[in-house]
Amino acid sequence: MIDSPYLVTPGSKLKLSDHKTDDTGKFKDKSDAQPDTQKNLARLEELQELLYAEAKHAVLVVFQAMDAGGKDGSIEHVFSGLDPQGCTVTSFKSPTPLELAHDFLWRIHIAVPPKGMFGIFNRSHYESVLIERVKNLVPEKVWKNRYDHINEFERMLSEEGVTIVKFFLHISKDEQKKRLESRLQDAHKQWKFNLGDLEERGRWDQYMEAYEDALRKCSQEYAPWYVVPADRKWFRNWVISDILAKTVDRLDMKYPKPKQDLSKVTIE
Repeated sequence: MIDSPYLVTPGSKLKLSDHKTDDTGKFKDKSDAQPDTQKNLARLEELQELLYAEAKHAVLVVFQAMDAGGKDGSIEHVFSGLDPQGCTVTSFKSPTPLELAHDFLWRIHIAVPPKGMFGIFNRSHYESVLIERVKNLVPEKVWKNRYDHINEFERMLSEEGVTIVKFFLHISKDEQKKRLESRLQDAHKQWKFNLGDLEERGRWDQYMEAYEDALRKCSQEYAPWYVVPADRKWFRNWVISDILAKTVDRLDMKYPKPKQDLSKVTIE
């Protein structure tokens, strides 16, 4: 867990309305943040090679956000320098009939990255205490128990060598409106527009309440949540890259030693 102004401190109270969506931190503008962001991306590239070589840890990165919150853009930018062979991305959509026939964590567990790999979740197991709660897809007594199930699941993963970092991309309702309108007006972006997004937008306050509960109840030292100001995409990318680079750096990884003595090897 990295000390950050965007960390949801375990056990603390949380009100998303107290968190600015348009924060720019220490930076004046995009160009001011660019060198620091590029430094973080370069460090992540180095750390991925170490992670893969040592093969003692896995890193699971979880993204949650409202529609148009920037999950796809964050993944595309922050992980742009990683080797695809050492990285998996899983997008969790509506459960299939097979997935619904199992417990709510079944489809999640099989997507957790193995040691040596980065795993990225575009949406996640938290949908079961967000959309399923807001849309009354399961009874209240069911989703209320899931916070404990999620905490124990993530604790188990952590104890098995998975480093978990969770990002809530926090945008304002006004910014979401702008992004949805941009999709609607741009012929090359219309494929992203879903009329269902407008229905979900109408439940904004209910989702904010559900997110507050999920972030507050499930931010733990072994699996922290960070509320990322996401109105400005360039600052969002810096926050994510900075927290990730610092988190993975703390694993203090080393390249493994050769299995054989190579000191006298010559290649003719």
